[in-house]
Amino acid sequence: MSKYTLGLDFGTESARALLVDVATGEIAATAVEAYPDGVIDEHLPGSAAPLPPDWALQNPSDWLAVMERTTQAALRQSGVAAAEVIGIGLDFTACTVLPTSADGAPFHTQAAYRARPHAWAKLWKHHAAQPQADRVNALAAARGDAWPRRYGGKISSEWLIPKALQLLEEDPELYAAADCIVEAADWVVWQLTGVLARNACAAGYKGTWHKSAGYLPADFLAALHPDLAGLYASKVAGPVVAPGARVGGLSAAWAARLGLAAGTPVAAGIIDAHAAAPGGGVTGPGVMFMIMGTSTCHMLMSPQEVLVEGIAGVVEDGIVPGLFGYEAGQAGAGDIFAWFVEQSTPPAYHQEAAQRGVSLHDVLAERAARQRPGQSGLLALDWWNGNRSVLVDAELSGLLIGATLATRPEEIYRALIEATAFGTRLIIEAFTGQGVAVESIVAGGGLAKNPFLMQIYADVTGRELAVAGSPQPSALGAAMLGTTAAGPAGGGYATLAEAAGSMAPPPAQRYRPIAAHRPAYDVLYAEYRRLYDTFGRGENDVMKTLRRLRRA
Repeated sequence: MSKYTLGLDFGTESARALLVDVATGEIAATAVEAYPDGVIDEHLPGSAAPLPPDWALQNPSDWLAVMERTTQAALRQSGVAAAEVIGIGLDFTACTVLPTSADGAPFHTQAAYRARPHAWAKLWKHHAAQPQADRVNALAAARGDAWPRRYGGKISSEWLIPKALQLLEEDPELYAAADCIVEAADWVVWQLTGVLARNACAAGYKGTWHKSAGYLPADFLAALHPDLAGLYASKVAGPVVAPGARVGGLSAAWAARLGLAAGTPVAAGIIDAHAAAPGGGVTGPGVMFMIMGTSTCHMLMSPQEVLVEGIAGVVEDGIVPGLFGYEAGQAGAGDIFAWFVEQSTPPAYHQEAAQRGVSLHDVLAERAARQRPGQSGLLALDWWNGNRSVLVDAELSGLLIGATLATRPEEIYRALIEATAFGTRLIIEAFTGQGVAVESIVAGGGLAKNPFLMQIYADVTGRELAVAGSPQPSALGAAMLGTTAAGPAGGGYATLAEAAGSMAPPPAQRYRPIAAHRPAYDVLYAEYRRLYDTFGRGENDVMKTLRRLRRA
């Protein structure tokens, strides 16, 4: 009898179920479905009252409903029997958190709280807690605390403490009522097993947990707000376990809903981007894995803990147990290109796309590819959704310079892609400048399927880029977690490295730098660095001034 593992991949807009052969990594079936309520950033479901700027919420009920339907669909498509599925693993966006009661019930399902925005799950790209993040960083700096150095010097508004502090200050009644504040990945595992455990990946990168030092001390939290002192002791309680560790067995109730066997091992979760590393075959030091989609995350592993400016975190056991996992990232990538296509593409381009039966992205990429680097005279900063690395500042915004009355849409499109490539080059240099080796690069995700974009990244970075063989590396990585939860005795693997060695396919494509393009890109990158420092390091705070005026 063949053995399979189920990977559940919860993204920003949708969730995917992937059934994979444990021995070969062959995909037996996959099913994907968008969340009915999507990203909630304008108003709550059933309400016309507008949400404030920079809010981004989700409906946790959507996650469970979509998980149920996609798992059932994958089982139907594959014909795989329940007894053949040896384990379940999952990944999730992070920091995506929600307040719950002691039994895990989310507050948005309760009539008394449904109309209160803080009762819903705050998505990773909820940036309305930036004032709270600023205070966390200012307090840490004033105290001379060393812990921010593990996160490049300061934390993001996307993370646990700013979001919890915002909840406390803006809805203290709900904060007091909440028994738990829990990452979405851990909450789903809790629902499936009845066991609450905190995965080391999300706890470390987003919750400021350290394997040796633990969480931040209560006196630091109390200095932010007296009622925050017990956050970690009470509302974030529970053991911290490495991704892929067995949390518990699938409950009978959820076994019936999913169509699987009760007791099937369920693994501790992992952040979606980090799951893509083993899914792309990356389980050892020196190989940077880039998961490129709505945003871009850069993962790197090392046997040593080195503090690097602007990294989103270095966490022991954060990606693969036994290694220090580094995360950096860009808060906007695919989102930027989608915004431009949706908002700024003339009717003639729409007509061409419709007539040819291709996407607007295809039309723009084809036209942009006819240009040589620098030909447009344009340069951009890739901060349309703030900056994650190395500045860690959600208050920053996009910039396009060099536009004239002759500027064409494809030129802007190319400049935006180049800007994200420059941002990646800067991140690579931040690592190598501190002695953390980047010996090779593997990319995965939706953007990695774009040859035009990938060639620009190779040209800008001056490095060969391999594209992961799996079209769903995060889902495959999640499935691998299910095999380690089962372990050898259950038909799985002892380690993620063993799982990846058998289940990860070879690279699908390689892109090598075009030597003739390097001189122009080196000039453009030097100017990008100047703009980066001017607008990102305090010389000109016009972007933050505009943010304040927007909020007024």
